[in-house]
Order: sequence, then C-alpha cells, then structure tokens
Amino acid sequence: MTNPLLQVTDLSKHYKEVKAVDEISFSIQAGQCFGLLGPNGAGKTTTIEMLEGIIAPTSGSIVYKGKPITRDIANEIGIQFQHTALQDFLTVKETLQLFASFYEQTVSIESLIEVCDLADFLDRDNRLLSGGQRQRLLLAIALINDPQIVFLDEPTTGLDPQARRNFWTLIKRIKAQGKTVVLTTHYMDEAEQLCDHIVIVDKGKIIESGSPRQLLNRHFDKVFMYLPSEHIDQALAQEHQWQVNGDSVEIQTQDVEETLSLLLSKGASLEGLHVKSANLDDLFLKLTGHSLRE
Repeated sequence: MTNPLLQVTDLSKHYKEVKAVDEISFSIQAGQCFGLLGPNGAGKTTTIEMLEGIIAPTSGSIVYKGKPITRDIANEIGIQFQHTALQDFLTVKETLQLFASFYEQTVSIESLIEVCDLADFLDRDNRLLSGGQRQRLLLAIALINDPQIVFLDEPTTGLDPQARRNFWTLIKRIKAQGKTVVLTTHYMDEAEQLCDHIVIVDKGKIIESGSPRQLLNRHFDKVFMYLPSEHIDQALAQEHQWQVNGDSVEIQTQDVEETLSLLLSKGASLEGLHVKSANLDDLFLKLTGHSLRE
C-alpha cells in the first residue's frame, strides 16, 4: 500500500476535564472516501477540525503528504461545515463568484455548476433555496479551490430521503475525479453506500475500523429472518432457540435455504417473511449497546 495522504497518530483534544478526542490513530489513503462515524458528541467534528487545521490538538500528530500539517493545508482542502451562513440577497451564481474571488487558484464556475447540478436555480436568491439545493451549493463552494481533500461534516443531516440520495450521487461524482473525501455522518446507510474505509468513534475513542464489508464479516456470520409468531409452532421455536418478540419470531441462521426448508417441512406459513442481513446500525448497537442516533 502506498504512503497515506493523511496519517493521524495518538491524536487527543481535551477541554478542561472533558476528553473530546482520546488518543486516536488512523490513516487516510489518497482517492478514498473515508468515513468517521459516531453519535452526536462522539468527537467527530473535533477530530476533523484538527485535521483541517482549525483547532490545535492537545497532543498527538497529523502528517499530510509525509510532513506535519501547517496552516498551508488550507490551500489544498475544501470544507463543507455543518452550519454555513450564506450572504442574503445574493444569487447562487453570485455566491460562487464571491467565493471564487477569495482564492488565487480556482476551478471554473461552469464546471462546478455541472458537477453539483446547480443549473436549475443559478439565479435564485440564497434565502429561497431548499435544504438539498443549499447543500449542493455548499458542496460547490467546498470544491471551488480545486482541493485535494474535501471534508464533509454531516452534509445530509436534515435532508429528506430523496435529497440525501441525490447528494450521495454528487459525492460519488467528485470521488470519481480522484479527490479524497472525508465524511462524518451518523447515518449508517450513508456510510455503507459511500465509504471505502470507516472508523467508528464513541466517547472520543476508536472502537472499530475497516471497510464496511470487513466490519460486518468480522462481527456477523448470520442472517436474520423474521416471521409472524402466529405462523410458527411455539414448541418449534423453543426447540431451535428462536427468539419470540411479541408478535414476531427472530431466527438467526447461517443457511437461509436450509432454514426455509425446515419451516416448510414443519408446515409453517411463510406469509410475512422478512429476511435481513446485518448492517452497520446492527454493528453499532452490538459494539456500544445503543443505537447510533440516540
């Protein structure tokens, strides 16, 4: 494997008695989408603010392209913050022109309009943008200096499902251009869709890391099957130690076909059957004892 673009070693940030980030280490390869996942208050935003050079760590090191980061990293990164104020009474196009004026080197506004799908509302006042349109504009602003790394801090929070999926398409598009994406999110489906590598943090510490598939394979080797309890004989459920939860029976199995054959041979109805593989939400619950959004 090539040398990482960013190498983080024993990184900590303390505020009086609070350890917001507690000696975490990880690396980010060029061209990948790197996900930093965890619940609110886990230390995600504090971590990326240290990577961006916005706040100084209490201890530990951040190495960029083989050298300790300096304020010069600002010229090579783009940031989409959780909350960004846009100038009232400016249109989307005027906003892009304003931010382009802040940099010596920029990409063309026309290319940003295409990549971020802004053409339909270029002349709209910033105050009149929908949530999804606003996030697309903020992504374009983060890309305006042609950064090598794009930091996206919970970019789809508050968006409706369709707007979220549209935004995922944009992230895949900029990643296809060879840019490195650092994404924080508390949406597990988002991480599964977008991230090549994931670090899960809770209470300032890393509790797991790897690709989504590696993490799931590491912690789960069974598939979950659910059937209405009225369709399964209680003695059969007890015999196989299937979990009865109210009006539903949960069956964990390594062989779905074998389990289906067993159910049919015992005369069980398969009406209402639901088969589910473990996902990152299940993993987070297993690791921490609480769901990610709590």
